[in-house]
Amino acid sequence: MPHIPSGDTALLELVEFETALAQANQPHPDYDSETWLYVPNYYSEYRYILGTRGEKPLICVGINPSTAAPDALDNTLKSVERVARHNGYDSFLMFNVYAQRATNPDDMEREYNQRLHRENLKAFAYALSRSRGGQPPAVWAAWGTILEKRDYLPRCVRDFIALGEEYGARWFSAGKRSKRGHPHHPLYLRKDSPLEPFDVTAYLDGL
Repeated sequence: MPHIPSGDTALLELVEFETALAQANQPHPDYDSETWLYVPNYYSEYRYILGTRGEKPLICVGINPSTAAPDALDNTLKSVERVARHNGYDSFLMFNVYAQRATNPDDMEREYNQRLHRENLKAFAYALSRSRGGQPPAVWAAWGTILEKRDYLPRCVRDFIALGEEYGARWFSAGKRSKRGHPHHPLYLRKDSPLEPFDVTAYLDGL
């Protein structure tokens, strides 16, 4: 079933990222928490991170979460996992420009929730910190043309770029970019799609 938001996230009692992460690091009855990272660790109106644990993760940045959960990946997340594996990563972390769940991006709230964005920034910082062995974080821009759905989305991306610079993050895209330079969405990508360096700052400046 698709996820249709129940209302604006400003009306929700948000769980802060650090609290949700602490809960996600505990054993869970429904999935293996030593394999999966799911924050929050239950189905809700928002999701900070969904992925697998490893030493060399690929951070994939989409627009917003849909219905995927541990052991129940949707087709987009299955593609993300395949592309990450093909490009030599032992795990993937699905992150999103905006954390509100909505299967149809047209259902995303019109005004962004600053508090939700702030907690999402904390989630991105955590994802960036997961790279081990002196490797800089690898970030795959994978939001497609959906970035144009809401005017707050490019502003959110700029915050992630600035945060990524603190960690020396390297940005990539996969597949053919749109006429306006938008990075390809993971769905329908070949599993052997290579990651290519992506100048995300120049891309945003050109929109």
